[in-house]
Amino acid sequence: MSNLKVKTILVSQPEPKVENSPYFELQNKLKVKVDFRPFIHVEGVPAKEIRAQKIDLNNFTAIILTSRNSVDHFFRVAEEMRFKVPEDMRYFCQSEAVAFYLQRYVVYRKRKIYVGQKDFVDLAPLIKKYKDEKFLLPASDQLNYDIPQTLDSLKISWTPAIFYRTVMSDLSDLKDVYYDVLAFFSPTGIKSLFKNFPDFKQNNTRIAVFGTTTQKEAIDSGLRVDIMAPSPGTPSMTGALEKYIIEANKGK
Repeated sequence: MSNLKVKTILVSQPEPKVENSPYFELQNKLKVKVDFRPFIHVEGVPAKEIRAQKIDLNNFTAIILTSRNSVDHFFRVAEEMRFKVPEDMRYFCQSEAVAFYLQRYVVYRKRKIYVGQKDFVDLAPLIKKYKDEKFLLPASDQLNYDIPQTLDSLKISWTPAIFYRTVMSDLSDLKDVYYDVLAFFSPTGIKSLFKNFPDFKQNNTRIAVFGTTTQKEAIDSGLRVDIMAPSPGTPSMTGALEKYIIEANKGK
């Protein structure tokens, strides 16, 4: 398929809010049209449902935050439950980006905040230092398998709770819209494609995927994966797209 020119790309995520996004640079550099449309979105679980999970926020002394969504929905639920988050609550953030986002809700310098490098396993040594705390993991209904595995191995008291859900978006308005490349970042994004368009035929559409779980879902769904990230030399989706497009559009 690499001999077919690429002019249009649909990225199955929200449009970046920063002006210097690599996607905008890609668009300008290679003169391609890049559109953004989330194939999935997040919906908060009401406090009533969280109580039904037998979650009492008073019982926890530490919160494990894996994403911005987990930050938003922890504080949303706390507010819905009229729970005043104690000043001595400990926050364990998977990455600097999550810790930085936490500042929307707490005065950073006055709080006990511990920050991992990037992957969840990087948090393990920090959590282990405070193994006597009671940890709450506010998460989605689609929890990465390595998270419970890591926490169980630490022999700590921790409780998972579903604070938000990943839901497939309605894409019916895209029914008659064609793109040269569709870019996916999660297995649920692939599932959303087929839920919205059960008769989807790939034909000349190039499929780009990020991560091996997304790749597996695409292949299991009968799709041909043309662009893969991360891969040697192209750790990002934009890098993989750029490399493919330069080759596909060469001399045309």
